[in-house]
Amino acid sequence: MRTLNITVTLAVEPDAVMAYAADPRNLPHWAPGFARGIEPEGDEWVVHTDQGPVRLWFTPPNADGILDHVVRLPNGEEIMNTMRVLAHESGSTVSFVLHQRAGMSEAQFEQDAELVRADLLNLKALLED
Repeated sequence: MRTLNITVTLAVEPDAVMAYAADPRNLPHWAPGFARGIEPEGDEWVVHTDQGPVRLWFTPPNADGILDHVVRLPNGEEIMNTMRVLAHESGSTVSFVLHQRAGMSEAQFEQDAELVRADLLNLKALLED
């Protein structure tokens, strides 16, 4: 099982990146490869994906750059996604750690990695504009 750290550097201050990316309502804008739409339901969010609805919740708001979030698939499997916003000399670095799940082929893992890369580049484009 592989783990891949996918990063992008933004010319944007970490606080601005955190404020935008930590708001689940913004997810369909910067992560369209994952979220086609989103709506609140209690303490969680229902994310509309190409594979159907999934549930999502983020770590509580914090000043440490932690944007970890859990996705619960329709089959009940929970996937912990580790995401960080780190200060960089010219702004911020956003890091997303992708884990290859049990039963996931290399091709599926690579496809997921490309979707995450594209989503992080969308985040960069939106915030640097």
